[in-house]
Amino acid sequence: MDAERQERATEIIPLFPLQTVLLPGATLPLHLFEPRYRQLAVDLLTGTVPDRRFGIVAIRTSAVREVEDLGHVHGIGCAALLGDSERLPDGRFDIITRGERRFRVLEIDNARAPYLVGTIEWVDDAPVPAGAARAVEGLRNAALSAHAAYCDAAWHRDNWVTPGPETGPGPLSYLLAADCLLPLADRQMLLEETQPLRRLRMVSQMLRREAGFLRKLRAVPAPPPELIQLGLPASLN
Repeated sequence: MDAERQERATEIIPLFPLQTVLLPGATLPLHLFEPRYRQLAVDLLTGTVPDRRFGIVAIRTSAVREVEDLGHVHGIGCAALLGDSERLPDGRFDIITRGERRFRVLEIDNARAPYLVGTIEWVDDAPVPAGAARAVEGLRNAALSAHAAYCDAAWHRDNWVTPGPETGPGPLSYLLAADCLLPLADRQMLLEETQPLRRLRMVSQMLRREAGFLRKLRAVPAPPPELIQLGLPASLN
């Protein structure tokens, strides 16, 4: 009962609204130039914000100029862990973040700090059904095949290492999606899906669809944020 009560407890974390979706396990470089997010970086680095963690939530529409309430962002976001950081001479920051655990935004407070602060609850995957080993293997093979088809149409990476069989269907779905350029709506859909096998199937369908588009258009997309060098930031606040 105590563990269940703890899992349901809410937490308060800084929120960073972006026009992108961070997936668990994915890396996202950010260039911080607004004063409020410079302050967030300082608070993360000095321990004012514990554990160097904050939340990234996707903005619902590019027409939103200022996030003020829950209606402006998607309800499910992803906690980001601050990794490497560099403070530039003029006070801006280049930082690297890694996606961790998903959360649901319950409330947004825009007066508590210079940056947004959210009351959140954590969202975890449902367990994979017992006796689903054959289904897992089939979906895993299909997803890896779809990823290979996408890479054939888009780009090849010498440093890509195929996840080993110990990688469960949940983490595998995120690893494959993060390695490819998918529309925000697709990434948000994957972030919100709590059934690992269903999410792995969704990734397969999305990657095959995108590979088909690329072959038809004979176009190569720009690399996803995870592949962009820090000097060319993937997202500007």
